[in-house]
Amino acid sequence: METIRVELGERAYPIYIGNDILDDASLYARHLVTGRAAIVTNAVVAPLYLDRVRRALSASGAQTIDIVVEDGEQAKDWGTLDLVFDALLSARCDRQTVIVALGGGVIGDLAGFAAAVYQRGVPFIQVPTTLLAQVDSSVGGKTAINHPRGKNMIGAFHQPLAVISDVATLDTLPDRELRAGLAEVIKHGLALDARFTEWLETNIGRLLARDPEALTHAVRCSCELKAQIVAADERESGRRALLNFGHTFGHAIETGLGYGTWLHGEAVAAGMVMAAELSARSGAIGEAEVRRVRELIARAGLPAAGPSLAPDRYLELMAVDKKAAQGRIRFVVLEAIGHSALRADLDERHVREAIVASTGSSVAPH
Repeated sequence: METIRVELGERAYPIYIGNDILDDASLYARHLVTGRAAIVTNAVVAPLYLDRVRRALSASGAQTIDIVVEDGEQAKDWGTLDLVFDALLSARCDRQTVIVALGGGVIGDLAGFAAAVYQRGVPFIQVPTTLLAQVDSSVGGKTAINHPRGKNMIGAFHQPLAVISDVATLDTLPDRELRAGLAEVIKHGLALDARFTEWLETNIGRLLARDPEALTHAVRCSCELKAQIVAADERESGRRALLNFGHTFGHAIETGLGYGTWLHGEAVAAGMVMAAELSARSGAIGEAEVRRVRELIARAGLPAAGPSLAPDRYLELMAVDKKAAQGRIRFVVLEAIGHSALRADLDERHVREAIVASTGSSVAPH
């Protein structure tokens, strides 16, 4: 097992990464505030891992309650959040009850937001079981639910007590979900680390084949990169926005098609191609770099073209993006492979050209 720390002063916390650590009772025992824990998971993950986590928590001295919600992005809404609150209140959970988020990014965001606002804030532990959650959404304290007008628009920053990433849980992940997680891995390389990008270009086949050593390396590198950014800019007032490379376009795809039609990672993959095309049209990179982005995403089995929404529709949806400021859409663009910047001064004509050049795929991901 390896441990990475997110350095946030009194709110610093560890990320544990290893194989078959899901039911290591000692990991949970280090972070239980009192003897109660509420496990929030979904109907897909529960049959696979709920018993193991419950036993580990019990072995560490905790009494547990289970809260099982529906699976899917469409469940990340007020209705599901209310179900979580109903269960917590029915069980008379107090401010010392630890919420354990067991599942992928949707569960982490949902349970984390519940922890952020239940009785004005309770502690929680992230136990991510998807690649996307292990490399990205479980780290950094962003929690949220979706709104019909925009993704993750209702939320709060609320850091976990710890993140427990068991790479062995990826063995049960469907191929489509694995590929979607690779989008966030690729994002870290393209936006932040040229050497990691080169490693991905060499080892993408090993990752798709679920090689444990390769997956562990990808999770560790991604978490190291994100931990450094979060420690320097917890609330996304500056450099942390670079972690949203591809997300402005990607969130527009998710909202425009309806949540769950494309997986988050699939939309981000297409969004990264659009962002690369925009970077080239703004003069920041050349066509060779755009080809590298497109080819790496395609080799990962991810969509390298977005759905055929009209440019006006993309612009309308992106105007609601959280990075927009003073009515202007801000984009994360590449200045080179492994180096990115946040820009608000881009020509709308170039944005439209990038959208047109990167859409038209009639085949939905599967």
